[in-house]
Amino acid sequence: MVGQVSDYLVKTEKHMNTKYLPGVFAMAAIVVASNILVQFLFGQWLTWGAFTYPLAFLVTDIMNRVYGARAARRVVFVGFLVGVACSLIGTQIVGEFGPLVTLRIAVGSGLAFLTAQLLDVAIFDKMRESTWWKAPVFSTIIASSVDTAVFFSIAFSGALTFLEPANDVSWAGEVLPLLGMGPEAPLWVSLAVADWSVKLLLALMALIPFRIITRRFVARVA
Repeated sequence: MVGQVSDYLVKTEKHMNTKYLPGVFAMAAIVVASNILVQFLFGQWLTWGAFTYPLAFLVTDIMNRVYGARAARRVVFVGFLVGVACSLIGTQIVGEFGPLVTLRIAVGSGLAFLTAQLLDVAIFDKMRESTWWKAPVFSTIIASSVDTAVFFSIAFSGALTFLEPANDVSWAGEVLPLLGMGPEAPLWVSLAVADWSVKLLLALMALIPFRIITRRFVARVA
């Protein structure tokens, strides 16, 4: 009897894990794509990766709504491990100005991703019973803000040069009008504000696929 129960639990766990696979693959694809597209500029303040990375929050929120916080955290950890692998590969590829991924960028991206995504999961879970759009909007906006602040500060702020003295990020500290038209600020602040603005815009646009996908999958799970 005990053996039968054990076998049943193992089969149930395996079944549940297969249900998470679409979210796992989606998160992995987004992380890989973003790590590639971040190498290509879009205008003066952004890279193409700025338009793919925020979709990670959409995947996390969908998993959270359909399968719960535990499933969402599993997907987040997969994304984190994929991101670490991409960073390790990037450190071995030397571009015109040195390695494509420096230590500060690797640490900043990994810490920002894990902190922001887990924060998103926690906030969403707390707001789960509120109006359908509030949890994804507020969790994504708050987590995206943290993500941006953590990454750009660690990767480019002159105050954290001690993290990687050999990495010259003085270019990011050049004082310029914010986004070319505002008060003067270090260049990296303009990059951060531009990135953050895209995240906020996509957080609102993501409500459409979030609503469509979750309604369909919640009905199946039920």
